[in-house]
Amino acid sequence: MRFTDFKVYKTALGGRLLQIEVGKVAEQANGAVTVRYGETVVNVTACMSKQPRENQDFFPLSCEYEEKMYAAGKIPGGFIRREGRPSEKATLFARLMDRPLRPLFPSGFFHDVQVVASVLCVDPDCPPEVAAMIGSSVSLSISDIPFYGPTASVVMGWIDGKPVVNPTHAQREVSELSLVVSGTREAIMMVEAGASELEEEYILDALFTAHDEIKTIIEFIDEIVADIGKPKFEPEAEQVPEDLLADVCGYIVPKLDEALHIFVRSDQQARIKEIETEAKAEFAEKYADVEKYGKYVARVFEEQLEARFRRMILEEGVRPDGRAPTETRQVWCETGFLPRTHGSGLFKRGQTQVLSVATLAPLREAQMIDGIGDETEKRYMHHYNFPPFSVGETRPMRSPGRREIGHGALAERALLPVLPTEEEFPYAIRVVSETLSSNGSSSMASVCGSSMSLMDAGVGIKAPVSGVAMGLITDGSGKVAILTDIQGLEDHYGDMDFKVAGTPNGITALQMDIKVHGLSREIMEKAIMQAKEGRAFILSQMLEEISEPRAELSPYAPRIESIQIDPEDIGTIVGKGGKTINGIIAETGVKIDIDDTGLISIASTEPEGMKQAIHMIEMLLKEPEIGEIYEGTVTGIKEFGAFVEILPGKEGLLHISEMDNHRVARVEDVLDMGDKVRVKVKGVDEKNGKISLSRKALL
Repeated sequence: MRFTDFKVYKTALGGRLLQIEVGKVAEQANGAVTVRYGETVVNVTACMSKQPRENQDFFPLSCEYEEKMYAAGKIPGGFIRREGRPSEKATLFARLMDRPLRPLFPSGFFHDVQVVASVLCVDPDCPPEVAAMIGSSVSLSISDIPFYGPTASVVMGWIDGKPVVNPTHAQREVSELSLVVSGTREAIMMVEAGASELEEEYILDALFTAHDEIKTIIEFIDEIVADIGKPKFEPEAEQVPEDLLADVCGYIVPKLDEALHIFVRSDQQARIKEIETEAKAEFAEKYADVEKYGKYVARVFEEQLEARFRRMILEEGVRPDGRAPTETRQVWCETGFLPRTHGSGLFKRGQTQVLSVATLAPLREAQMIDGIGDETEKRYMHHYNFPPFSVGETRPMRSPGRREIGHGALAERALLPVLPTEEEFPYAIRVVSETLSSNGSSSMASVCGSSMSLMDAGVGIKAPVSGVAMGLITDGSGKVAILTDIQGLEDHYGDMDFKVAGTPNGITALQMDIKVHGLSREIMEKAIMQAKEGRAFILSQMLEEISEPRAELSPYAPRIESIQIDPEDIGTIVGKGGKTINGIIAETGVKIDIDDTGLISIASTEPEGMKQAIHMIEMLLKEPEIGEIYEGTVTGIKEFGAFVEILPGKEGLLHISEMDNHRVARVEDVLDMGDKVRVKVKGVDEKNGKISLSRKALL
């Protein structure tokens, strides 16, 4: 028996079929869809709690991206053999779902909303994250959950000088750009990108090509909503009493204008907090009978603080720390901050300070990845930490959250394009960025600090990378201010957080979140070019501290040398059960990695151990030639002669007639097991590889 009461909607996306199925599964969710894109299948549900959270002051949205290993025909690794905590990619994709959706819910709506995307089947040519992002929009749009969508999403590539919508797996391998874009019909809402030093104008072309495709998908979603969409739940809007609103505004507005012109952050924050406390005390007696008086005052205070902040920037051209819109805060840098690490870079911009530390290791220490994608290991790892003391707070110290993982991934994307290849630099590389103080864009500070730490470690990066965060302030009437190097208050109250990282040759990473609708190409172009100027200034300060990679690695870093051998000789190096390679490691103290191509990487902090290991490997591969002389070891004695190991794993026969220049009656009269003996290669049988030796020829 088959379902007959469900609906199927079809369109094309990137030249492949996109199919939305509704009504077949997950019928108890507020909204549920199954998205089929090619042979990728993702089930997406949206649910809302029956009651709002009490005393809530932010919207409790939760987006989950679940990777099911069976989707890629795999069984999970580990002891328990089932899915555990989300992978790094799953966490990043959950963030991609969350960021365009969050601004599109009504103000004052405090019901819990949970969107869950379960990846059930994966087609490498059809990215599941795109299906999940589109599915999250459709499931919310057809549900009764209040949502000012729909949104749509695409992945963009840049191949042969032009943008490509949702490139296939093969196309992604050669693309100079990996760009995820989400938006409404009016505007781009979210951007996440990594690029191979791509010029700004190409990024803009890709962004607006993506938005054209997004508009087409939204028309498709609109048809689904018109056909089966449920009436929307209308949350009760809590209104502040008009007389209370007027009294509080009249009291706080002039005081806030004065406080915002205190350009020392600590003093400014203290004064703003004082004004709120004073306002609550001022009218407490007059409104003693108002049940939610404290909540109302806090709400009015927050709204007016944002309004006065915006007015100061748009009308006066002055920012909360006294800077002009295009001005970058003072930059200070130091390398070699830590004496025994492999590389370190301390980067400070205003009150944001990040210490990045680079560690080099053999390739065997690359991160192993157990996921539904094709990637099985990661050679470059970038980790970002944000302890509570960095913002002067106390809270439990736990494992990294989504924000920390996202910021680390952004910095990783920014630096990947400039790293040397494995062949050029056969190391696994880990950089950890420790946020020591934060007042805006610690992620871009981690890019700058990490670029310096890599150069301090002697990693031959192609070019140094710098990054800056841009902001936007609008008032709905056409007034616009684009801000370079935003700080915390500008991020919180502003309309855009646009992070741009790159080299002098082009962009390597982007991340953008926008809270307003209708951002024109002209504004985007101005922002991205203003960011270029900001990046150039920051880079100039970095280069004063370190202008190029160190010529030598830290003495505490392992030295790694590579030998390329024929893949057919791998067995000779490894030996039966790993006996040969483990013997070399035990004798020399080095670490050895061999990949399937025959590339051998030898790591050691001791030059002599490295030299000895290389010699032993070369000897394993060396083929004896007629006339060569060796000092070998007797490994076997027979009546007719002795077997002598002249090279590791290579034996020759020293016939009894070749042992001395006179007749030898018994082999034992001349040699015993384990004796060292100098011999000359007399002959090599090319057919069977047998080697004949002579001692007599050397007497």
